[in-house]
Amino acid sequence: MLKKETLKFIKDVAENNNREWFAANKEVYEAAKADVLTLVSTLIPELAKVDPLLSAEADPKKSLLRIYRDVRFSKNKDPYKNNFGIWFSAKSKGGNEPGYYLHIQPGKSFIAGGYWMPEAAHLKLIRQEIDYNIGDFKEIINGKDFKKNFKLGVDNALKNAPKGYDPADPNIEFLRLKSFEATTKIDDEEFLKPKLVNKLISSFKTVQPLVAFLRNAIDG
Repeated sequence: MLKKETLKFIKDVAENNNREWFAANKEVYEAAKADVLTLVSTLIPELAKVDPLLSAEADPKKSLLRIYRDVRFSKNKDPYKNNFGIWFSAKSKGGNEPGYYLHIQPGKSFIAGGYWMPEAAHLKLIRQEIDYNIGDFKEIINGKDFKKNFKLGVDNALKNAPKGYDPADPNIEFLRLKSFEATTKIDDEEFLKPKLVNKLISSFKTVQPLVAFLRNAIDG
């Protein structure tokens, strides 16, 4: 479970997103960060039981994404993120492969699994895998627990069929996707409950088959 002060910090930084406030509250940030890292360190070995390709001895600090924003090419010049993002995957920090994500932002928190905006080479392989094994893909996303708890994102998609695919293909809605992530919301109060880890691991277990499908598409 998290401390209520951690959620309060996230709210406060959203309302005071400037370097002066952050500097004056650096100790509060460090305490919130330490609290989140404690959660991450507890999740890592449990998630490794769900997905054996994840290391049970992974460094928690490599899963916690930076709170500092890169504003060089953004119209939004807020220097800090208004959330804590946590990423778990087999190889890299920050994404470019299938994995699991926890987004902690009061009122907007969610759990996710899949592959957000894969690079071109990976996208081609994933579409090919879906085309060849559409039955397996549908079995995953139409599974009872999956449908009850998760929603496959469909906003990031081509308007037309990708090159090499028939626009009349009955599964074109999946082949047009540019991103393959499933999400489920988590209420603020869940973070304050002793069984938080159990809830998170249960959700990651539900979405693990999708992660495995996407990983297999890339790695074979």
